[in-house]
Amino acid sequence: MNAHTPPRRRRLAGASALVAAGVLTALTVPSAALAAEGDTTIDLYNVNDFHGRIAKSISQTDGKPTPRDGDAAGAATLAGALEQLRGADPSTSAFVSSGDNIGGSTFESFIQDDQPTIDVLNQMDLSVSAIGNHELDKGQDDLRDRVIGGQGEGVRAAQWDYVSANILDSATGKPAFQPYSIQEISGKRVGFIGATVDLIGQGLVAPDGIAGLEMGDITTEVNKVATQLTDGDTANDEADVLVLLVHDGAESTTKPGPSDDSDFARAVYGVTPKVSAILSAHTHQTYAYSIVPTGGTVARPVIQTGSYGFNLGHVRLTVAADGSVTAAAPENLRLVDGTYTPDPAVQPTVDAAVKEADRLGAVELGTIDRDLKRAVQSNGSENRGGESTLGNFVAEVQRDQTQRQGSQIAFMNPGGLRADIASGAVTYKEAAVVQPFANTLVVLDLTGDQIRRALEQQWQPSTASRPFLKLGASAGFAYTYDPLAAPGERITGMTLDGQPIESDRTYKVTVNSFLATGGDNFGAFKEAAAKQDSGMVDLEAQVQYFKEKQGQTVAVQQDQRSVGVRVSEAPDGSFGPGDAVRIDLSSLTFSNAADQGGTVSVSAGGQELATAEVDPTVVDTTDEQGRATLEFTVPGTPAAGAQPRAARAAALAAPTATTDEPLVVTLPNGQTITLAVTIPVETAVEPDPGTGTGDPTDPGTPGAGTPGTGTPSAGAPVGGVSDGGRPSAARGDLAFTGADLVVPGIAAGVLLLAGTVALVLARRKRTVEDAPVLTD
Repeated sequence: MNAHTPPRRRRLAGASALVAAGVLTALTVPSAALAAEGDTTIDLYNVNDFHGRIAKSISQTDGKPTPRDGDAAGAATLAGALEQLRGADPSTSAFVSSGDNIGGSTFESFIQDDQPTIDVLNQMDLSVSAIGNHELDKGQDDLRDRVIGGQGEGVRAAQWDYVSANILDSATGKPAFQPYSIQEISGKRVGFIGATVDLIGQGLVAPDGIAGLEMGDITTEVNKVATQLTDGDTANDEADVLVLLVHDGAESTTKPGPSDDSDFARAVYGVTPKVSAILSAHTHQTYAYSIVPTGGTVARPVIQTGSYGFNLGHVRLTVAADGSVTAAAPENLRLVDGTYTPDPAVQPTVDAAVKEADRLGAVELGTIDRDLKRAVQSNGSENRGGESTLGNFVAEVQRDQTQRQGSQIAFMNPGGLRADIASGAVTYKEAAVVQPFANTLVVLDLTGDQIRRALEQQWQPSTASRPFLKLGASAGFAYTYDPLAAPGERITGMTLDGQPIESDRTYKVTVNSFLATGGDNFGAFKEAAAKQDSGMVDLEAQVQYFKEKQGQTVAVQQDQRSVGVRVSEAPDGSFGPGDAVRIDLSSLTFSNAADQGGTVSVSAGGQELATAEVDPTVVDTTDEQGRATLEFTVPGTPAAGAQPRAARAAALAAPTATTDEPLVVTLPNGQTITLAVTIPVETAVEPDPGTGTGDPTDPGTPGAGTPGTGTPSAGAPVGGVSDGGRPSAARGDLAFTGADLVVPGIAAGVLLLAGTVALVLARRKRTVEDAPVLTD
């Protein structure tokens, strides 16, 4: 496949004006050294993950600008920096991108199908871009026909080349899009090879939108194209210099090692040394370093600019007279600190887009009583692995708005939540920026077991860019999990409106169209026996939800839809007097809530056994924040030398009644967790004056506290509580369906969130012979 004809070279109108005014007579020279005589220099300026951040957005502290990662310099400032750095002769440089120029955009661009972003990048003379996963948010047809082809009323096509060598047509095995683009820079033919993160294996786009495509290995496919462009055959668009634009990147700012097992690390070292620079993306990290590739002798720059136009990347390549290529150290030039003057030719485009967005977004939808927020990491950045009030709210909205399709449960993927909502009035714009992808809502027929497996898939494959993705869950549904259990066995209980989810029963589950086709590696949703596309867009659902609650202030629910529970193993399968019990709890708080901490307690038979303070420390990438450990000794005195089971038998002959009572954990917010673990609790027995002597040793006396002969009274104090040591912990089976429990061990069970804010876990069987009992 031949590359498209390079787009017509454009100059910004602002550049001509500045030159005419003499402003560009003294340009800022980048840090790279000037070329030696006979050498040719090529300057590359790049961005990645721009995501439609056309408007300036700088953080403030005490009313003063305090830029931090995630801020946006705005399109006009980016254009101004390019004008200044590229100078009066832009033929010696190029402006390129590593993908995600559009998609996941802020409201100004999103509400107008990212046309404003396409317009400003055209004005900036973007030459070529890798295809990012967000370029395919609306499917491959939208990218080909609208973005690249310019089809549609009022649509202006991208005037740059979009390239990817490893998005393949599954029928032919050949690149489905243009794999490379040749640009003439400083009189040299520079071949830009594109590559894209694994869209399918990582579930980054809706599978329906990329039907008929498959992903090739980045290193393999790039090397094929590199060979083609350097084989000496001018018919193959032979290039003098090769550059890789790859929409994939390192997970941290640390330079990857040659043994690192990720697609990106393998590409950094394994892509042929013929490629002189790697401009990366996708992970929103900021780094700039050089690495000698396998089989090479010259270090090549590897750079990523962060995201949103916070930085502008710069790579300078030098082509010697003999054709060899070397590179100066790459650098990220900060755009958000006021160094560069906004370009007056681009600012009107931004202003017009903002004005139109303000008009469209000013409509007030409703009111909420507190902030709706995404989960955060310890550094304040977004944590897609944490439970959030926003995720649960959106899930509940989508369940509510698909009730006519019979929806009972709804889930929301965290990657689909792109902004928080402040308390008070909610405008159309605020609602829209939360979910900018225009997914439709789909109602699936899923069995309880399929729901369980979908929740298990929150723990992502080792190849995924994030280790854990927390699904928002609708009201009425809740579950427990064991964070230390083996993969596939972590979900230990589920309920819907207080009733246990049955593994073979079918439930109506609402998800967005992205999840419905297995997005974000949630393959269990694809297994639905039937699915109904409601035809309702996610944003439409939220608008309608607020409309139906007009005049009301919507209360943001603060209950946890999932809790981590792990209980120490019971000796001989059951706890008795004198046994030490340890309960480890996690996921008790939201990472971004103001009212964190508090006290958690455990009781049995209404008697408190232990308390502990909740540690609200945020745990990055997961949902484990809000931890507490409860430790106590089971009340009662074992008979001398007797095991707990014998002590229990002896207690039955005493003038008390011993009943198996579940352990109930009470959280700071008032939720209660009834564990699937019981302990013996002694209560005094009142003799029945009408039918017996009250002698507890009389086997024929009703009401004496022996099994089956009366109802023991409650209320006697439970004494002897003390901190216990930690026995060895092991996980046992818990059937969330209420099926028989045969293996004692770690206990967790079902949760109740029906009408009240309470979590109730399945009661655990005391002995192998006991039948399981589920408590409400």
